Amino acid sequence: MTEQAPTRYQPLDEDWHTALAIVAHPDDMEYGAASAVARWTAQGKTVVYVMVTSGEAGIASLDPAECGPLREAEQIASAALVGVDVVEFLGHPDGVVEYGLPLRRDIARCVRRHRPEVVVTTNFRDTYGGSFPNQADHIAVGRAVLDGVRDAGNGWVFRELADEGHPSWNGVRMVLAAGSPEAAHAVDTTGHFASGVASLKAHRAYLAGLGGDMADAEGFLESSGRTAGSRLGVTYASAFEVLRLS
Repeated sequence: MTEQAPTRYQPLDEDWHTALAIVAHPDDMEYGAASAVARWTAQGKTVVYVMVTSGEAGIASLDPAECGPLREAEQIASAALVGVDVVEFLGHPDGVVEYGLPLRRDIARCVRRHRPEVVVTTNFRDTYGGSFPNQADHIAVGRAVLDGVRDAGNGWVFRELADEGHPSWNGVRMVLAAGSPEAAHAVDTTGHFASGVASLKAHRAYLAGLGGDMADAEGFLESSGRTAGSRLGVTYASAFEVLRLS
């Protein structure tokens, strides 16, 4: 029986100007989405990063009190390499992020404050496809992003946010989930692949502690970028699951 070829990706709608990326950890954007961010900022778009945690549980050899500030600094330097000047940290505990009202409220607050047209997160599905499981923080944050974006547009939900000076914002047109096994769209990152690699390499301490294939920034991104690119008809691409809100 002949194996069916993967479905071709559709080009992502890029007719927008502002995006807010909300992910669980420092480094989450760099494993595949940072090259797309470099493309977007080069187009004149504004992208803001929000990290739900500081990644303080991410390096086994470092105490969280030392690790968190180090990883925040690496993320800020990494983001700058792809044109992102604003990086925020919400301070939820790394490794044990809980889906629930406090997280949804924090996300809704960020969306109301920054008022983006597009929100980017990472894979919130149970796996990365096949039998490879997703990480708990990614699932909790991704699902809270979907709900928090809708909460941001409902003035009767988290009404205390309006009292803080954050009125409802219903202007998010779509949520993009990077790395999703349900991805059907992609953007050509061929001209920005090197920036994405540099952005991941900026997480020096994290990569040194990580080891293995995922610590090989260029090799890992080369493989995933070419795989996505082959389905878009270009050399390198970043793929996204698109959830349209309007």
